[in-house]
Amino acid sequence: MIKKNSALNTSLMFCYFLMLFVASCGEKKQQKEENEVSVEEEVVEETTVSSKKILFFGDSLTAGYGLELGQAFPSIIQQKIDSLGLNYTVINAGLSGETTASGKNRLDWVLEDDMDIVIIELGANDGLRGVPIAETKANLQEMIDQVQQDLPNAKIILAGMKIPPNMGPEYTSQFENIFPTLAQEENIALIPFLLEDVAGIPELNQGDGIHPTVEGQKLVAENVWEVLKPMF
Repeated sequence: MIKKNSALNTSLMFCYFLMLFVASCGEKKQQKEENEVSVEEEVVEETTVSSKKILFFGDSLTAGYGLELGQAFPSIIQQKIDSLGLNYTVINAGLSGETTASGKNRLDWVLEDDMDIVIIELGANDGLRGVPIAETKANLQEMIDQVQQDLPNAKIILAGMKIPPNMGPEYTSQFENIFPTLAQEENIALIPFLLEDVAGIPELNQGDGIHPTVEGQKLVAENVWEVLKPMF
C-alpha cells in the first residue's frame, strides 16, 4: 500500500510539474507575441510621425511681418495640408529685410537633406532699393543652382514679384520679367505674382501699404496653394 501511494504521489507530482511547464511555455509564447506586436506598433508609429518637408525661404512677406507667426501664409498652407491629411511639414524660413544677396548667403544654413519642396520668395527688397536687375537675377539663379545641386530630387517654386513704378517703367518691367524668365530657363514652377489681388488694396495691407494684413495673407496663401497643390 505504501509503495502504491508513493507511486501515485510521484505520478501526481509529475503531472503537476508538467502542467507548470506547459503553462510557463504558454506565458513565454504569449509574452513573445506581445513583444512582437509592440515592436510592430513602434515601427508603424515612427513611420507615421516622419513627414516630408516644404521650405518657404523668403523675406518679411514670408515671415509675416507685423503679424503673429501663425497668421503668415506658410502657416495657412500648413493648415490646408493638415486638413487634407497630407504628410508634409511646412518650415517658415522668412527673414524681414532679406535681399537676394543676403538670402544667397543664408540659404546654406536652412537647407536640409530631406527637403522635398523649396519655395524661393525673394527679390521684393531688391526692387524697392533699385538693385541692378542683373545682380538680382544672378543671385536668384545661384540660389536655384544650389537647391538643384544639394537637393536634386526637390521641387522648386519661384515666387514672382512686382514693384511700384517708382524706379521708372523700364526698371519696373525688367524687374517683373526676372521671375518668369528664370522659371522658364530652369523649368521650375512659378507663382506669377505672390501678392495678386492683395497689392495696392488698402484694406488688405497694413499701415505701411506693403505688408498684408491677416485677410491679405489668406489671399496670398491661395496664390501659393494654386501652384503648390498639384505637386502633392
